[in-house]
Amino acid sequence: MNTSAPVHRSDSLRRRAAVGLYAASMGLFLILAGDATGQEAGEKGHPNVVLVMADDMGLGDISPTNPDCQIKTPNLQRLADQGLTFLDAHTPSSVCTPTRYGLLTGRYNWRSRLAKGVLSGRSEQLIPADRPTLGHLLQSAGYHTGMIGKWHLGWDWHKDGNEIDFSKPVENGPDINGFNQYYGHCGSLDMPPYVWVDTGKPTSIPTREEGVTKKESPYGWYRKGPIGDDFEIEQVLPHLFDKSITYIDERVSSASAEDERKPFFLYLPLPAPHTPIVPVPPFRDASGINPYADFVMQVDHHMGELMKKLDELGVADETLVIFTSDNGCSPEANFSVLAEHDHDPSAGFRGHKADIYEGGHRVPLIVRWPGHVRAGEQTDATVCLTDVYTTLQSITGQPREPAGGEDGFDLSVLFQDPSANPRDSLVSHSIGGFFAIRRGPWKLCLSHGSGGWSKPREPDAKKRGLPPMQLFHLGNDPGETTNVADQHPEKVAELKALLDQQVAEGRCTPGPRLSNDRKVDVGGRK
Repeated sequence: MNTSAPVHRSDSLRRRAAVGLYAASMGLFLILAGDATGQEAGEKGHPNVVLVMADDMGLGDISPTNPDCQIKTPNLQRLADQGLTFLDAHTPSSVCTPTRYGLLTGRYNWRSRLAKGVLSGRSEQLIPADRPTLGHLLQSAGYHTGMIGKWHLGWDWHKDGNEIDFSKPVENGPDINGFNQYYGHCGSLDMPPYVWVDTGKPTSIPTREEGVTKKESPYGWYRKGPIGDDFEIEQVLPHLFDKSITYIDERVSSASAEDERKPFFLYLPLPAPHTPIVPVPPFRDASGINPYADFVMQVDHHMGELMKKLDELGVADETLVIFTSDNGCSPEANFSVLAEHDHDPSAGFRGHKADIYEGGHRVPLIVRWPGHVRAGEQTDATVCLTDVYTTLQSITGQPREPAGGEDGFDLSVLFQDPSANPRDSLVSHSIGGFFAIRRGPWKLCLSHGSGGWSKPREPDAKKRGLPPMQLFHLGNDPGETTNVADQHPEKVAELKALLDQQVAEGRCTPGPRLSNDRKVDVGGRK
């Protein structure tokens, strides 16, 4: 084992945290917008948008965001070499469902009725039809919109009592949230039922149940439940990329020689490298590490195929590609085995999926738009996936509305003024419903422990008498090792008051006061 690697990571983390914490966004969407403002982009025609979200991929799992990465990801590295890589990008939550909510609505997930945890494969629709989403936003800008992949925001199966009738159409799927068409699976790939739904229509009626226990396959397990005859667990990832490439092909070829082609928005939320971790040949055993690393390599390969298709169709230069993840890496990746190979999925940050610590919600984010995004650059700007909504709103030249993107910032303004700092603060949320708020280098966690799955878990932290709030200075302590709340009570009070204000206002951006969907309790009391 390379014993010098952790020291290198620590130095790198300290440099990243110190260099750019106040430059809160040199880039995501300045560079998303590049040298084209919303008005200019409108004059030239809006870009196609391909938004790919990996599932449970940590900041350290790809080479663009981790110089010590031990997993080969050449295609994502090429995407980064042609675009901009963010080293301080965050999901609004450290787990699946709430991050998807935040990404699509530009609104912090904890404002919704989902106070903690995630939905199941049988859950009802979370986003109501009248809630603005990226789908609605881009439809209003003249886009054709498609969702292909893992939805995990609920839809309404037709049920007879507790039993799903797969012969009946699904209601309140992604189509009510602004997608012209969709093809996907309702929950995570380890959650039944395992049935494809194509724009409201289940593609098969299950005739059997299937599942694999963790004892049978520590990496490839999935819960037992109904499965369609056309649903093959190991083939789900390549199948969804095939569907996506076909969608792009159809949208480009549908252009009329006489009419300007309608731009498309493809939202591709992947089921990988989340469990079941099922890499197929030639990726199985290709990493020399473990199946999780193999699966990450497979994701990278398929991203290469997608980018190749854009090149072949001649639309790469007019397509904005965004690649990110929904939260940090899961313990299902087997951290001890990865560590034996000097690989850290959290790139030296504390925690992992589910946690309020940085490893739970700091994720890869790469954007490419040739001619508009500065190629081969990195930024330490602090950004959140809720910013995607507001920035695409700006790029497509649409006015800011009272609702929709209420927790997202238009970072494209940084093109005109790189010293500007549109995102003043960042709110993070854990699987247990615990909060953190950050302003500059200061981060206040309103929890006794991790708020998630890493030690100390919340019940144990309370038993140990740990304080109910943790204050960290990420510039000096990017690994969140030392709680300095007692030394800086004024900073604790300032950040707590800011969080209370953003909860009460129903937004963290300028605009009219809005209501949350539930009473929000941020905790943190003595």
